[in-house]
Amino acid sequence: MTTSNFAPDTKPTLAQLERLNEECFCITLDRDGLFRALELKAGDPQIFSALMNARPHLFSNSPVFLSKSNLAEMLQIIHAIEEAARLPGYREAALSWAPESALRDYGPLGALMGYDFHLTTDGPKLIEINTNAGGAFLNALLVDAQRACCSNTDAALFRSQGANFDSSITAMFQNEWRLQRKGVGVLRRIAIVDDRPEEQYLYPEFILAQRLLQKEGIESVIADPAYLQYKRGQLFFADQIVDLVYNRLVDFSLGLPVHNDLRAAYLDDAVVVTPNPHVHAIFADKRNMTLLSDQGLLASWGLSPQMVAYLAQVPRTVLVTSAIAPHLWQTRKNLFFKPAGGHGGKAVYRGDKLTKGVWDEILRGTYVAQDFAAPAERMVKVDGTPVARKTDIRLYVYNGELLLAAARLYQGQTTNFRTPGGGFAPVFFTEPNPELDEHDIEH
Repeated sequence: MTTSNFAPDTKPTLAQLERLNEECFCITLDRDGLFRALELKAGDPQIFSALMNARPHLFSNSPVFLSKSNLAEMLQIIHAIEEAARLPGYREAALSWAPESALRDYGPLGALMGYDFHLTTDGPKLIEINTNAGGAFLNALLVDAQRACCSNTDAALFRSQGANFDSSITAMFQNEWRLQRKGVGVLRRIAIVDDRPEEQYLYPEFILAQRLLQKEGIESVIADPAYLQYKRGQLFFADQIVDLVYNRLVDFSLGLPVHNDLRAAYLDDAVVVTPNPHVHAIFADKRNMTLLSDQGLLASWGLSPQMVAYLAQVPRTVLVTSAIAPHLWQTRKNLFFKPAGGHGGKAVYRGDKLTKGVWDEILRGTYVAQDFAAPAERMVKVDGTPVARKTDIRLYVYNGELLLAAARLYQGQTTNFRTPGGGFAPVFFTEPNPELDEHDIEH
């Protein structure tokens, strides 16, 4: 695509949006500008440049175009989930398979919830919910690093979210603190916690999160939980008291021995942890998708007909059991299999790729089977050649409010940030105009 002749007061149709994702290569990532912005935010150009150069596929060169109606539908699904999660029947069911550490509700709602969608011909389909969704701090800078090389493109058509990201993040952590502490005390120090943080692929965003919080007046540290100590009724890192933990661990129950001090402090209400085991148990355990996709069950618990209708966009999900294993094996080509406590696409299998050996492993574990919802595709250029990349959409949400929207482009079964032409991509939303013909875009 080389030109676009949208008039300033026109909007593309849905067909045009599809063509933009298939054929538009004119809006591309200004990598030099992005790296300068990242280095400025990080405050240490040399270290940060080395980190980013080691991650060449963290960002895609191309944005993804969606309609505002797509966004509205996704937000309706999220609001319906949050309504369902407040129902006593739902909570009892979700907590019935939760670990002991998740049973008490300390108040926090869960920082930076991530809702992942595939865009299908039948509308957005919720694929999964994540309580430690990564990438928000990186994506907040990504939108501004895009540049339009089509001189006639109306930049006002394509707007993403997150203009007030920094202040929204600060308000989010402050609110998580208040919800648990009930107005007692002041939030002074946040620890961004993950196992061996320097080795994590998204470590650059830990640095960005730390700098953002410091800029907003909140002390912050990046901490390996192995170096946290619970003593004298408080959680310490290097002799500094930690008031709140921004939890990026994938040990969702805090059950590993290396997390004993953090777990003890959390259970004793000595530190605010967000997201915490309770929030994960209510929202992100994959078994909960069996509840959210059962419209009859939701209605029996008292969810309104409108909210039940929104949750029809959650693909049917069932718990893999020996009783229904023969049927699941026979229909496996239309299913996706996920571990109940999985993360990052690990041990996730497309049914049509299953071997008997893998199937036996699934039966020995705790898995759900989800109706397959094919992801949309975005055409990108790799070494000058157009290639297709699968696309999923992640909405970062706090307390029902959208913080940021981002896409992930990938190849294979799941996102892996190893795909040429793939990685995080900004999402540009516009409102389609049905009166325009799709040929109103020149290619």
